[in-house]
Amino acid sequence: MLDSSHKQYLTEMANLIRGDILTMIAAAGSGHPGGSLSAADIITCLYFAELNIDPQEPAQPDRDRLILSKGHAAPVLYAALARRGFFPVEWLSGLRQLGSPLQGHPDMHKVPGVEASTGSLGQGLAWGIGMALAGRMDARDYATFVILGDGELQEGMIWESAMAAAQYKLDRLVAIVDYNGLQIDGPLADVMSPEPIDAKFAAFGWNVLSIDGHDLGQILQALQATRLHRGGPTAIIAHTIKGKGFSFMENKAEWHGTAPNQEQVGRALSELQ
Repeated sequence: MLDSSHKQYLTEMANLIRGDILTMIAAAGSGHPGGSLSAADIITCLYFAELNIDPQEPAQPDRDRLILSKGHAAPVLYAALARRGFFPVEWLSGLRQLGSPLQGHPDMHKVPGVEASTGSLGQGLAWGIGMALAGRMDARDYATFVILGDGELQEGMIWESAMAAAQYKLDRLVAIVDYNGLQIDGPLADVMSPEPIDAKFAAFGWNVLSIDGHDLGQILQALQATRLHRGGPTAIIAHTIKGKGFSFMENKAEWHGTAPNQEQVGRALSELQ
């Protein structure tokens, strides 16, 4: 049960992260706001309520792992890591700048807390399988979470990985699909529909949960349920809204990879109040 004080804390943190996303992308003049914003509530629940991590010891062997397979949504990951204390918040203003560790896609060799250098879509789930298998071989009970974009499910490697994860009964592996229904070329259904997503994962041998990806209580309940499930991997299909949080961005494919101007940032930040 999510009590009111905890809900308020997570809501405020998610809004803070949304503000960070907009301001850093605007300062850079480029980036991907739509899919970063749709994943903000999920990422907030993971980093501020669920993950076993320590910002002071980011390589601690028993830590939980999170892989942002949709690496173009790096701003939401950077904002969460900064707010969680992995590096100074001031770094965020250097997004996509020469010499900054915060490049357009996450670099595990430059940014504390980043578990995998992602951005080439379709590969994150395979990374997660490797980490989950390593945990089993090392007799460690950490969880591995992989955030997938819904358009990313068009990649064949995702389904090869899904088959392997079920084959090896990786019950400490969780895939979370940020299902906002839009990709850079328009509606998912028009470009190449991966439906039925839940039935496909189930057919590949996964435990499947379907939630509202902006309902904090549902997100936390699903994450907690994955820790109790045994015998195979879990897929959480999180139904989200691209550009969530800002009225002029919501459900609009053009905000997949467009930076807002300063007037739009001001309007967006006023909505967060």
